[in-house]
Amino acid sequence: MNGSSELVGRVREALREVIDPEIGFNIVDIGLVYDIALEEGGIVKVTMTTTTRGCPATDFLKDGAGEAAHNVEGVQSADIRLTYDPPWTPDMMSSAAKQYLGIR
Repeated sequence: MNGSSELVGRVREALREVIDPEIGFNIVDIGLVYDIALEEGGIVKVTMTTTTRGCPATDFLKDGAGEAAHNVEGVQSADIRLTYDPPWTPDMMSSAAKQYLGIR
């Protein structure tokens, strides 16, 4: 793994510490994190979504993702971008998240 992909992996692991308060599971495994990109100077760009537009936890999730990413060694700043394209669906969840929620 090269340095940038290692850093992206560490950011992904840090984002697993951010728990969606409504679902009770981390934002990576429920499929809210669409992309993590590293740019020059240690800038991490995270593209993410919420389960619905107007989700009451949007600010909480964005702030949590930004703080988690920024706290990873080697990250100088974190830019969290919200998108609804494509819209989130339960199919985006990992098998662990589906099992936790009792979804087949």
